[in-house]
Amino acid sequence: MTTRVSAPEPAVPEPASTPDDPARPGLLGRLSAEALGTFFVVIAGLGVPLFTIPQSSPLPASLAAGLALTAAMLAFGYLSGGHFNPVVTAGNAIAGRIRLADAAAYVGAQLVGALLGAVTLFGLLRTVPNITDTRTAFDTVAAGFGEHSVIQAPMAGVLLIEVLGAALLVAVYLGTTSARNPSRLAAPFAVGLTTAVLLQFGQAPGNTPFNPARATASALFSSPDVLGQLWLFWVAPLVGAALAGLVYRGFARTTPAAVSVPDTAPETGDDDEPDDRDARVSGPAGTGSDEARDFFDGEPGASAGRGSHPGRGE
Repeated sequence: MTTRVSAPEPAVPEPASTPDDPARPGLLGRLSAEALGTFFVVIAGLGVPLFTIPQSSPLPASLAAGLALTAAMLAFGYLSGGHFNPVVTAGNAIAGRIRLADAAAYVGAQLVGALLGAVTLFGLLRTVPNITDTRTAFDTVAAGFGEHSVIQAPMAGVLLIEVLGAALLVAVYLGTTSARNPSRLAAPFAVGLTTAVLLQFGQAPGNTPFNPARATASALFSSPDVLGQLWLFWVAPLVGAALAGLVYRGFARTTPAAVSVPDTAPETGDDDEPDDRDARVSGPAGTGSDEARDFFDGEPGASAGRGSHPGRGE
């Protein structure tokens, strides 16, 4: 009995990705999302306490800022990963989930968005006839220590709070947006609530924002001595982000890499059967085959076998 072998059909090339393909946004689109999201975060984070009558608001300023961050991540996170904070970007870079060049561009976009938000609030304050000194108004929402702290917290105390809070925030972001986390779809809510809790925790010691972009935006429109304290709100949170990123990278390296298993199963002819190999972890964080970084950077095939999620950080 002769078995007739049919010639293989010619491969059909896959359609090229179009510029409007939502699965692979370009760098400019991601930067625009980061700038717009940071703009919204600053508008809510600074605008709510600036324009709220004391002891008459049903919504605390810290909770408003956390809800704004959640909304921004839900709206723009699928494009850029929803950082909206140089601290989160630094943590992702150290964890190996974003290229250093892209991380620097992200920080620049976040600063642009934060400054645009502060300029908008400054213009709104100028329209209020009862507010004659906008610098004094911004002083009430600017980060500071010593005489600029409600409880006169010293520099060392505020520095430790910023390091701790930034480390916790980055840890929550990295953990909840991980592709290994089955509940990663809830990442925007986890990050937003964490931000709200941390802002409430650091409000009295020094209006600690755990966000250098927001701290810069408020300091530029505040008194000169507030601007002189801005360095702490860059150095301390970046140290915290570095600690969280290194710890996350260490945990990722302790996860055994998947071993390629040859496909010895007979062909079934069922093309609709899902391929579990696409969902395997290809390597530890920071390597060239890291699934988290590949998915974040929009590499081809990085999202195969995995559901999309608002954080898009993995």
